[in-house]
Amino acid sequence: MRIESGTIIRLVLLVLALANQVLSMMGYPVLPIEDAQLESLVTLGFTLVTSLMGYWKNNSFTKPAIEADVYLKELKEEEKSPVEVIK
Repeated sequence: MRIESGTIIRLVLLVLALANQVLSMMGYPVLPIEDAQLESLVTLGFTLVTSLMGYWKNNSFTKPAIEADVYLKELKEEEKSPVEVIK
């Protein structure tokens, strides 16, 4: 069992967005933009978008959660495949 790459990417983007937000709030602008209001809006937008992206999907980090995802995927595949009934 392993954590999906999409889950890791979303987590990294969220951490970067939060770090960018904190640095901007502390007066250390990360984005090279002159207008402070524009920078705040861009930073807030980046944080909101990455937060929504990160938690829109099911992010499974623990072994039981990953196993449950595999089980759910198997159940969905069984629903799609035709089952022959032996009489």
